[in-house]
Amino acid sequence: MTLQQLVYFVAVAETRHFTRAAQRVHVAQPSLSKQIHTLESELGAPLFGRARGNVTLTPAGEALLPVAKRILSDVDTARLEVGELVGLRQGRVRLGATPSLCVAVVAEVLRRFHDAYPGIRLQVQESGSRDLTRALTGGELDLALVIVPPQGADPALTVTPILRERLVVASTTEAPARLSALRHTPMVMFREGYDLRETTLQACRRAGFEPQLAVEGGEMDAVLQFVEAGLGVAVVPSMVLAGRPALRATAITPVLHRTVALAHRTDVPPTNAARALRSTLLSYLSTVRLPGGVSVLR
Repeated sequence: MTLQQLVYFVAVAETRHFTRAAQRVHVAQPSLSKQIHTLESELGAPLFGRARGNVTLTPAGEALLPVAKRILSDVDTARLEVGELVGLRQGRVRLGATPSLCVAVVAEVLRRFHDAYPGIRLQVQESGSRDLTRALTGGELDLALVIVPPQGADPALTVTPILRERLVVASTTEAPARLSALRHTPMVMFREGYDLRETTLQACRRAGFEPQLAVEGGEMDAVLQFVEAGLGVAVVPSMVLAGRPALRATAITPVLHRTVALAHRTDVPPTNAARALRSTLLSYLSTVRLPGGVSVLR
């Protein structure tokens, strides 16, 4: 098995077409097909179904695809790591963060990092913690700011808790302080993959009720805009309400918190650039004054 064969395999798997895959990797289609056949022979199983011109992944192909993507990502990281040895004058770092952290923390951290290392390319993925965890374990990110779930972090990740956030009820008018009093209040809910969705649902169930959902499926900005429009209330981190004068924050009883951690894959040490970004982040948090309800974990 060669890296080139894996590149060809992933191209076919993603395009589901041999000719388009060959164009994508800049090789003649017969050469690509020959390498795929060689790979299938070595593995002892077909990777693609080719019935009536429709290219589909076989069970063996489905099993190989995430592994091949991870291998190619790690090889790319290794190349960048060697390039970074010249003194962080070139390279790349891929950071994932939840929307609330992108607004409140990440922007300033990236500015400081770019000022110090202008040759390093920055790639940011904004999403919910579940999606970011999958991206980390799949080799698509170098670092991610994720929310530590109640059951603990994924064992495939090395996790360092850095922040503790208080959750509040966001509303346009005064909201009740007790969570149980929201039993008959319409709520705006985040999409699947957001830790805040599960946190809110579990907290309501512990309080003895299922929330009435006025609208669901939004990202952070959309959820806050829906609340501003009067569609309902939402449980959000206190930091995201800064700069939104139309919204009020009401502390919840019982108190709800969540822990933010910086995570990376355990089996792959962070690159030089990723370690530099981590240092920049921790240095920033040690000096900045964060919004109320947010504390730094030292």
